[in-house]
Amino acid sequence: MTEPTASNTPSQTSAFKSGTIAAALAYFCWGLWPIFWKQLDGIDAFELIADRIVWSEITIVAILLAMRQFRFWRGADRRVVLLLGASACLIAINWWVYVWAVGNGKIVESSLGYFINPLVSVLFGVTFLRERLNAVQWTAVAIAAAGVAYLTVQTGALPWIAIVLALTFGGYGLIRKVAVIDSLRGLALEGAWLFLPALLYLIVLYGHGQNHFGAVSTRVDIFILLTGPISAVPLLLFAYGARRIPLSLIGILQYIGPTLQFLTGVLIYREPFSRVQLIGFGLTWAALAIYATDSVLRHLKQRA
Repeated sequence: MTEPTASNTPSQTSAFKSGTIAAALAYFCWGLWPIFWKQLDGIDAFELIADRIVWSEITIVAILLAMRQFRFWRGADRRVVLLLGASACLIAINWWVYVWAVGNGKIVESSLGYFINPLVSVLFGVTFLRERLNAVQWTAVAIAAAGVAYLTVQTGALPWIAIVLALTFGGYGLIRKVAVIDSLRGLALEGAWLFLPALLYLIVLYGHGQNHFGAVSTRVDIFILLTGPISAVPLLLFAYGARRIPLSLIGILQYIGPTLQFLTGVLIYREPFSRVQLIGFGLTWAALAIYATDSVLRHLKQRA
């Protein structure tokens, strides 16, 4: 995994640090999302995702207009636009599965998906981007994989929520790393792929009297409006970080989100957490400790 060394320029070191901070903040925000989505219990996940797509795109375009970037689509080549279409589909699927899981009392299970996610990011980084891991890091990956395998075998059922969340967000992270475009414009073009279908869906719901926006309470309306900025800001931070740090480092930072989600599900919403889950999650946490310790020690050694 590439980290700044004595041969790096100050600008490269600065980019590495700012990218790491931005990605960490994104995962911190995502880790607290269950609390937000629980405020909208009772609303269908498809409607919430449509709201989220529409209001997040409006938020991003408003930011671009405030920055006087009136033609944000200019300069993006066809390959990048198509890549962003693929990433838009992946993030929409990820959003829907996650919101559905939270609304159906599956916060702990969804956190497992984001614990698996770093394994997917590491795999994609090694496979597609030729990033390298040392022996200690491979050991950490193997331990985490063992934890996931243990949970799968002991529960006797395919953890589809976890698998879908891991694959879709891992794929999203890979595409955003290779799509050469700045964070804000990239998000705007992503949203453009989904904006009209989402808006049409909400219009159809409104025509049938099934749209909750403006029909329940001011409190619900406020939370629906907030789906825009709470979706856009972490994605901006993530896209900024993904362009500046190795995908393998993104993989380790991703543990912040699921850890917070897990604690929210168990401590706040009292979801069950069995001995089997404790062992499986414990293995992934041990892997995180090994991976993080190795990264910190190597970075300190390089600075010394």
